[in-house]
Amino acid sequence: MTDTKTSDPIADAAATIEQLLPDDLIERFRRRAAGYDAGNSFFTEDFAELQENGYLQLLVHTRPGAAGGMQQAARAQRRLAAAAPATALGVNMHLIWTAVAGLLADRGDDSLLFVLDEVQRGEIFAFGVSEPGNDAVLFDSLTRVEPVEGGYTYTGTKVFTSLSPVWTRLGVFGKLPGAEGDGDAILHAFVPRGACGVEILDDWNPLGMRATRSNTTRLADVRVPTDAVFRRTPVGPNADLLVFGIFAAFETLIASVYLGIADRALDLAADALTRRRSHVAGRPLSDDPVLRQLLAGAAMARTGAAAELRAVTADLDAGVDDRSRWFARLVTLKTHAVDAAVAATGVALHVGGGSGFSATSEIVRLHRDALAGQFHPSTEESARSTVATSLLGPPSE
Repeated sequence: MTDTKTSDPIADAAATIEQLLPDDLIERFRRRAAGYDAGNSFFTEDFAELQENGYLQLLVHTRPGAAGGMQQAARAQRRLAAAAPATALGVNMHLIWTAVAGLLADRGDDSLLFVLDEVQRGEIFAFGVSEPGNDAVLFDSLTRVEPVEGGYTYTGTKVFTSLSPVWTRLGVFGKLPGAEGDGDAILHAFVPRGACGVEILDDWNPLGMRATRSNTTRLADVRVPTDAVFRRTPVGPNADLLVFGIFAAFETLIASVYLGIADRALDLAADALTRRRSHVAGRPLSDDPVLRQLLAGAAMARTGAAAELRAVTADLDAGVDDRSRWFARLVTLKTHAVDAAVAATGVALHVGGGSGFSATSEIVRLHRDALAGQFHPSTEESARSTVATSLLGPPSE
């Protein structure tokens, strides 16, 4: 556990996003992003500044609900991602747990309020949920849970574990085989850093979002006391509020990050078109009708996804409880936001000229970062299946 200092703007629920992330901070993050990417290194300095100014407690001081926490967090993460996408994505994994705790509490479930208390004491939360080969996401697990005296042991492999260098609490889940007459169950718990049997591999070397340092984490008979298991859910699709909370927080804040990438890419594209001139036509490329159409199309996709984000976060804060449609809305939002980022970075790359194709250019890095969006749940195929099921019901066997 580490002690942190919370600045007044963060503790003030009425703080503006510019107070949370002032221009000078944003510019420092933007300047560092290229170096983190080139070195495949963690965003150490960014993280220290965010920890120092209390940003990691954003959803503790302004909770989801009447205070408008989801709307504020989405705006803040979008602004941060426009400067440093990998920093925003990494911080997301901590903020998601605080969002889940707040969303559940706003709906009458206080079971995760201890997360907010621990965050105030300086703990850093991360996700150990994704597993290689598990396309059921939260509804099943390849991690084995076995009962032992006084608790359980977890054995399995977790991938895309962002914040690997700094997390102090890792949220994990695994499958406990049912006793005779009982069904299998999924058990959720937090594992502290340094727990016996936790191994963090140094294997992160991806195409994009490199600074997240989302290393593989292996669990080998990691012991968890009984009282550390905070949720037990059935295997398979279920309506448990925790499942809703994780999906709602994850998809919303992921969408915010990719919309931030789209924002920056469109700014870079517009700047390139204004600055560059056609030697043949003797006019700026901003007057070229084809290129104007390309830019407009990407901007329209961004605008549509941004409107979805505003509506979803407003409804989450308002406590709208139409879970029969929520999952379809959430996966659609995430898909549209990632599509907007890929489209915007593609257009910016296209109109930026040959110099923009350099491996060290900002737009190339943003484009690589945008491509990472397809690997976050829900995938395009899974999202379409969710939407189809919401309209037609499950397919017949």
